[in-house]
Amino acid sequence: MEPLEPERRVIDAAEALARTLGESDNHTVAAATMDIDGNIHQAVNVYHFNGGPCAELVALGVAATAGAKQLLTIAAAGDRGRGLIPPCGRCRQVLLDHHPDILVAVPAESGPVVRPVRKLLPDTYFFPDANGRRIVRFNKRYHDPVMSGEKTTTIRWDDPIAVGPATFVFEDHPDFAHAEGEILSVERVRLIDLDPDHAAGLQSHYPSMPKDAELSRVTFRLSPS
Repeated sequence: MEPLEPERRVIDAAEALARTLGESDNHTVAAATMDIDGNIHQAVNVYHFNGGPCAELVALGVAATAGAKQLLTIAAAGDRGRGLIPPCGRCRQVLLDHHPDILVAVPAESGPVVRPVRKLLPDTYFFPDANGRRIVRFNKRYHDPVMSGEKTTTIRWDDPIAVGPATFVFEDHPDFAHAEGEILSVERVRLIDLDPDHAAGLQSHYPSMPKDAELSRVTFRLSPS
């Protein structure tokens, strides 16, 4: 996915911090992560032969120290002009367990892209005791219908959503709006069984979705204030 403006800010922050490194081989990678309130937290790695922490893991600790409970996006960049770099396997597993819906910035031929962390770890083991709270993303245009209770269902493709508590985040919202809620049910439906206009809208949103796709109809509600 192409980064939205907030995600580009995270990438820029990681790369800017990385450009200040290079004097010490003990700190060679910078990371930045954004929480659901739009705050950016930065950190660098601590290299050591016995397995010092990567910049991404230090950034998780920095964010937690600042009181951030849920993170939206993370990016890492290398010193000496290496630019954006993907996370190692250990970091991917930690991110998946602690922040299962975080978007990770990685380099691509066309430039930076963001991917759900689960896409970086297909068929992985998931550590259930981490208790990472789920995030469900909505386009910002759905903010008012969701908040008013007018919209209580959404249909998703290739977006595993589980029944239980979740935080609803409105992507690219100028105020980083989000709300606590609950996923009530997840029902499997087929694209070919939907109303043609609805199906056409989904195909526009998911251009790579096959015509015989299986989808999830998700029913949700906001938590009482």
